[in-house]
Amino acid sequence: MSLYRDYESADAFSAGVVGLPGARTFFLQIGDTSEVLSIKCEKQQIAALAAFIRKTLDDAPAVSASTLREPQFVEPRDAAFALGSVGLAYDRRENQLVLQFEEMAPDDEADFDASRVRVRISPTQAIEFCEHAERLVRAGRPPCAYCGMPVNRDGHACPKMN
Repeated sequence: MSLYRDYESADAFSAGVVGLPGARTFFLQIGDTSEVLSIKCEKQQIAALAAFIRKTLDDAPAVSASTLREPQFVEPRDAAFALGSVGLAYDRRENQLVLQFEEMAPDDEADFDASRVRVRISPTQAIEFCEHAERLVRAGRPPCAYCGMPVNRDGHACPKMN
């Protein structure tokens, strides 16, 4: 069953993780006072979204760093869907970012009706999200100096060292 939500203004727009480095599950959370949706995603999707939002905001009016706060993340019971494609636009007239998140389609379903969530956020919310998301991504396993793959607590089998 597909889901469609359109948040004209979001009280919640955050990223978060459940689990320990090496076994973390990433989520986006979007919502208002009545409902918060959690969307399962990959670490790379969070990193790419933060980078793309920052690039989009390069041409927007500056946001005061003194007004930034940490976005709230509530550990989800389940995910509404797994993230597939992401759309991003900047509404200059309203000075808002418009994001659309679409469900990943299963490989075997041609007539799949994907779930979609559209949200409008302020530049301040966008910067808060980026700051928080970048900290989450950096908090994972450190990369190997030789191959760039993540190193577990007990090391890893580096393909460049064999």
